Amino acid sequence: MSAPAAFPSLRMRLFLLAYRLIWTLFLPIGLAYLALRARKDRAYLRHLPERFGLIRPCRKGAVWVHAVSIGEFRSALPLIRRLMARGHAVHVTVFTPAGRRAAQQDLAQDIAAGRASLSWVPLELAWGWRLFLRRLAPQYGLVMEVEIWPRMIASCRALGVPLLACNAQYPARSFQRDTQKTPLRAELMQGFAGALVKSDLQRQRFVAVGQANVAITGELRFDQPLPEALIAGGCALRAAWGAGRPVLVFASVVQGEEALFLDAYRLLCTSHAAAGLPRPFCIFVPRAPERFEPAAEMIKARGIAYLARSSALDAGFAPVADFTGIDLLLGDSLGEMYGYLAAADRVIVGGGYTPKGAHNISEALALGKPVWTGPHIWTIEYPAHEAREAGVLRQTAATAQGLHDALAPGAPAPASAAQIAQFFAQHSGAAEKTLAAIPQLLAQASGKARVKGVTEAQK
Repeated sequence: MSAPAAFPSLRMRLFLLAYRLIWTLFLPIGLAYLALRARKDRAYLRHLPERFGLIRPCRKGAVWVHAVSIGEFRSALPLIRRLMARGHAVHVTVFTPAGRRAAQQDLAQDIAAGRASLSWVPLELAWGWRLFLRRLAPQYGLVMEVEIWPRMIASCRALGVPLLACNAQYPARSFQRDTQKTPLRAELMQGFAGALVKSDLQRQRFVAVGQANVAITGELRFDQPLPEALIAGGCALRAAWGAGRPVLVFASVVQGEEALFLDAYRLLCTSHAAAGLPRPFCIFVPRAPERFEPAAEMIKARGIAYLARSSALDAGFAPVADFTGIDLLLGDSLGEMYGYLAAADRVIVGGGYTPKGAHNISEALALGKPVWTGPHIWTIEYPAHEAREAGVLRQTAATAQGLHDALAPGAPAPASAAQIAQFFAQHSGAAEKTLAAIPQLLAQASGKARVKGVTEAQK
């Protein structure tokens, strides 16, 4: 592949021209999509001018952090806090209402004090990105996790805004697809000024597609601040159910897993009763709000006695309903995962039982909870491989029987709290590593830009 300094290649320029035309022609469809989403969440259409770059930053020259939704924002929060502590203003962009609500809540005091600001990320329109970047004039941008938007990358490159992939990974399936079938997407990685990646494996992949300005900084999710009040509420809830009943949390359950998990839970109730043990209590937390109602219907269909968090617990996570005879709590809320996890004895993380891949395991490990997931961990290669080798993550077959066998009475004991604490300590500190690496990557990128400018002038 061509060297990073050659970005964009002629092929990429032609693609960006076609991409621009497509976005111009199909903009009404994009707006219709937002309107459709707004039927369920009106926030999609609020602050609409921001979608076209008309933002009001707290300060020109702020550091720009893009976190598409709530998970990415949570991972960015420890870094945002440290940036502000060092005197930087921070402007956060998000795409989803869940991400915006989380940022608004967690940064409320900072926004009021003028240290932070918040907006939607612009749509992929060249003129929208010019407006955004000129109004903000960021020192540099940090794009969290895996967000590859051609116009965002090209506009930053054209206007001289260093854009860094942060807490970045290049999942195996994406890497294989891009290097074999979609080389233009692989070339987009060269448009970043640099990459702050989770592991050496990720460094190798970025380098393989021509992005040589890379630093290994670890996983920012290990540095997330813990919501103590929510955790205390979850612990109190656990105590209220009695010490003799094990609690299983099915976290971030995605469509296609609900039936498998509920069937595994019923098998576990049967095997515990056969062994003369109390039935496990189940906390079932769908990942997306649109799955709350379908999950409830599946629970009812299996005859499982349940209550929903929205009616059974108050704002402080204290019970307001009678849990006598109840076997399952449906977590029909967002942003409260730590409360559910705090009540757990064992955590089964969703996503990994479908080909789309497993979700975040760091939150459970942060609370010292042993974790299980399915065979599909390509989305969380780091820290999943390391956690598996350390024995703090276990994988099961993507069947109800396979999951049951891993959790049934007599199954191998889970990792101890000491093992989990040791693993977590070994992999913490990514926020400080990231802050230390950013100036080095920016200096390297600036040096390459100067060399490119001299070379072009000589030509």
